[in-house]
Amino acid sequence: MSGNPAGQHDEGQITGGADGGPADPGGPASPGGPASPGGGAGRCRAILSVPATEEKRILRAFDRGADELVFDLEDAVAPQRKDDARALLAGVLADVLAGPRAGGVGVSVRVNAIGSPWCHLDIAACVAAGDGPLSLVIPKVSDAGDLAFVERLLDGIIAATGRTAPVRVQALIENAEGLSRVAQIAASGGRLEGLILGYADLGASLGRAPSTPPQRWLYVQDQVLTAARAHGLRTIDGPYLGTADDAGLREAAEHARELGYDGKWVIHPAQIGTVRETFTAGAEEVARARAVLAALEEAHRRGAGAVGLDGEMIDEALAVAARRVLARAQ
Repeated sequence: MSGNPAGQHDEGQITGGADGGPADPGGPASPGGPASPGGGAGRCRAILSVPATEEKRILRAFDRGADELVFDLEDAVAPQRKDDARALLAGVLADVLAGPRAGGVGVSVRVNAIGSPWCHLDIAACVAAGDGPLSLVIPKVSDAGDLAFVERLLDGIIAATGRTAPVRVQALIENAEGLSRVAQIAASGGRLEGLILGYADLGASLGRAPSTPPQRWLYVQDQVLTAARAHGLRTIDGPYLGTADDAGLREAAEHARELGYDGKWVIHPAQIGTVRETFTAGAEEVARARAVLAALEEAHRRGAGAVGLDGEMIDEALAVAARRVLARAQ
């Protein structure tokens, strides 16, 4: 992943319903809300990317406080080490997937790109490694056919292994082809649970300067977000390139949250707290959301479709936003 927009690096949910909102955390997506969680965790505010090269580092990642971990077999691993990293990660997953260590943390694996010598081997090894919930991050997805390939491969591996725990899929949007077909990709269905916006490779594909600030990506960010929301998928922002917990990280995280993204990848454990806090609703937001839902519920009892609250007209559109706030606060 060479080249990144101002502080961005490549690479990724909240459930509907709380205090009167639709859907329980494990149920299907509610209208206007993202898909239910996959990979074993109910939140995806802060997702830590971890190179799958050292067992100690992989195990230590579970205690860092991230909502989800993405063990990277792609860009973080040199070509000559691909086979060793795959075997190492599969061995670790066999021990932790069904155990208490992974109980509260989503477990994902970024496999190598489709068409590489390693993609099918990565998927087979990781899916067969253990029977806990798992999510596969597919890099450089160019069209719905890429995800159809993954679906068929997973069907065969699961049939052969007898795996019972769910395997979900996340699509990394990081080339011009994928961006131009993002709506088609989002409509793929099957095991797809979310889209991740990968700035570095996408910037290189578009010819965009690495110094391009996050706000200049607004058109791209909205395209990915809109495609995901139209199909009930979670939407994750790519990580900040710097390893520090600084003002640039907070700005990038706040920008993504304000756009409507569910969470953000991070590349250093020091960044987890800031990103997690940014994507968690605060006390004032929660109080306001509860007031909105209570006021609208009372209006509905009276047969009204809307109601005034503190000088603002409240209707179902604002109720959807309020439910998102309460879901983030769960």
